[in-house]
Amino acid sequence: MTMAHPAQVKIPATYIRGGTSKGVFFRLQDLPASCQQPGQARDKLFMRVIGSPDPYAAHIDGMGGATSSTSKCVILSKSSVPDHDVDYLYGQVSIDKAFVDWSGNCGNLSTAAGAFAIHAGLVDPARIPENGVAVVRVWQANIGKTIIAHVPVTNGQVQETGDFELDGVTFPAAEIVLEFMDPSDDGDEGGSMFPTGNLVDDLDVPGVGTFKATMITAGIPTVFVNAKDIGYTGTELREQINGDPEALKRFEAIRVAGALRMGLIKTPQEAATRQHTPKIAFVAPPTTYTASSGKTIAAADVDLLVRALSMGKLHHAMMGTCAVAIGTAAAIPGTLVNLAAGGTEREAVRFGHPSGTLRVGAQAKLVNGQWTVTKAIMSRSARILMEGWVRVPGDAF
Repeated sequence: MTMAHPAQVKIPATYIRGGTSKGVFFRLQDLPASCQQPGQARDKLFMRVIGSPDPYAAHIDGMGGATSSTSKCVILSKSSVPDHDVDYLYGQVSIDKAFVDWSGNCGNLSTAAGAFAIHAGLVDPARIPENGVAVVRVWQANIGKTIIAHVPVTNGQVQETGDFELDGVTFPAAEIVLEFMDPSDDGDEGGSMFPTGNLVDDLDVPGVGTFKATMITAGIPTVFVNAKDIGYTGTELREQINGDPEALKRFEAIRVAGALRMGLIKTPQEAATRQHTPKIAFVAPPTTYTASSGKTIAAADVDLLVRALSMGKLHHAMMGTCAVAIGTAAAIPGTLVNLAAGGTEREAVRFGHPSGTLRVGAQAKLVNGQWTVTKAIMSRSARILMEGWVRVPGDAF
């Protein structure tokens, strides 16, 4: 008797939390042959692994968690680039549509990429101390950038447990310091951090209005607007925005208008296939508010408030790449982010987000009339949640 349906296939995989995100991590060599190159087979595999597209928006039949923070897959391989240890490729899997967005990085999972590189045997053992900090040189293949991960090591293994607390993550873990090198140097755009040439623009959003906006490419292309200009205080939590379909439509309209002005898309229709970038965020001066955990965040403890949307929904904390954009924009006098933080020159900023606070450092300098940032720095943590094999039906890809 022949089976009418193909059996499931087993693929070695590791489920990891990195920062305030989690994703399914693969070594390139462990993927089925048809999925070892970019293309439809790989995209279909990742969608099936996560459980997308899911009209129920629940990811019951997959590894995803039905949020932008948990609908992610990562591929690591030995680096193809000199003076790097690993290549890190990130796929943001759409929850309700049949596509995988490869247009940007996940800053949170960059933390896990450094740790997983060691776990997976992809880093030269000579570069890993028996006890101390391993410096893992990660090539971010989606955007062609270097990320340096400082990963603690004990007895030759990644040290995962510790007392470093990260707002938006329930339990403490070991601290991993990330350096995002030259985050604003966008090779394709000739290195312009501000694609419009301005620190602040008047952004005309059809059917919504005209708003002051700072449009920056650093970490990830991001459109910043003032909270008060769009009817918010900057203290909002996830439910207040995500439960309001009209608000989400307005944010998407602002995002599309920003993407057009930044030259990321040529027609509004293209935005549907580029959900992951640009990000849209709104900023406000410090105000005391209650975080989603119930903890009070005092105005005196933050330089500004930021709320950001990812994949069409307000993020529960802050995307790591968007934190790079925040730190970079805060370092440049005159941007909306810098003005919300008081308008002074600074090399670090602590901002309030729905889950608490986050500190990010960035050093900006003016060179030949162009702002450049050499690196942005922040601390995150990462922890393996499960490892083994992920299974998908043999005809899924």
